[in-house]
Amino acid sequence: MIVPDELPLSRAGVDRAALSRTEDGFVAAALTDDATRVLLVCDGAVVTSSGSRVALLGPSQVPVDVTDDDGWLLLGRGEAGETYLARRVADRRPAPRIGEASDVLVHAVPTGHASAAGLPDGLVWTPLRDIGADLTAHEAGLATTAVALDAWHARHPRCPRCGAATRVAQSGWTRVCVEDGSEHYPRTDPAVIMAVVDADDRILLGHAAHWPADRWSTLAGFVEAGESLEHAVRREVAEETGVLVGDVAYRGSQPWPFPASLMIGFRASAVSTQVMVDGVELTEARWFSRDELSAAVRAGDVIPPGRASIARALVEEWFGGPLS
Repeated sequence: MIVPDELPLSRAGVDRAALSRTEDGFVAAALTDDATRVLLVCDGAVVTSSGSRVALLGPSQVPVDVTDDDGWLLLGRGEAGETYLARRVADRRPAPRIGEASDVLVHAVPTGHASAAGLPDGLVWTPLRDIGADLTAHEAGLATTAVALDAWHARHPRCPRCGAATRVAQSGWTRVCVEDGSEHYPRTDPAVIMAVVDADDRILLGHAAHWPADRWSTLAGFVEAGESLEHAVRREVAEETGVLVGDVAYRGSQPWPFPASLMIGFRASAVSTQVMVDGVELTEARWFSRDELSAAVRAGDVIPPGRASIARALVEEWFGGPLS
């Protein structure tokens, strides 16, 4: 059974300290406090130590310019009153090419992160999606917030109203246009993700065109303007596979900051079973019984969703236990 607050990237153990964001000089003051801890973030990855633990450094250990206000993000306050910050490191993948779908970044596997040069010994850059399921709630909450904010800042350096540059404000939680003064806030793109199950209790899984061979997962898609979540579930399943869906039940949600999604999970009951993939987003889709999926995973013919994803939780809820 899915427990929404225990989904890997939904867990959090730090007060987000919203009231402190507007305090003048809050970050600068925090950097003079030895109790402050800093997480380094870059393009979907965070700096980790041995055992894939998120490295939380003291201000004096941070190998970057601590005077650059634009690079700092306030993540929250701990139970003892300590401050948690993230430091953005500029070393990013290029934007999608002209003619390439912008949501390619949702599925891309990070490969070109900042060099380990300049990091304290024993620390490395690690993609959050690779370690999210193994982090503590404390680490997951900090890392997920840092990755989400870093992605937003990287993609919104200019005002959407007039095109002028924007500056960082509120300890990294807003950007303000230097020309018209308008404020802009981090965006989140809602997406539905669903375990579609038929009358014979089989699950529908698909293989996306841009995925590695043998990677299979639940169906998913972005919510369109003016659309309810339930309608988005039925529309996406019909568009991608031709399967019609009836009842839709909410199962939980999880941030997926690659770069800015909120994955809203459902269990959906199919009222038809004939599959006709669209050939664009999905190249293949098929129904699996539990025995068929278990055998395919053991044989290496099916690579299931990563353990940090809500897709894995949806599949394992249907399956009745861990996939192995």
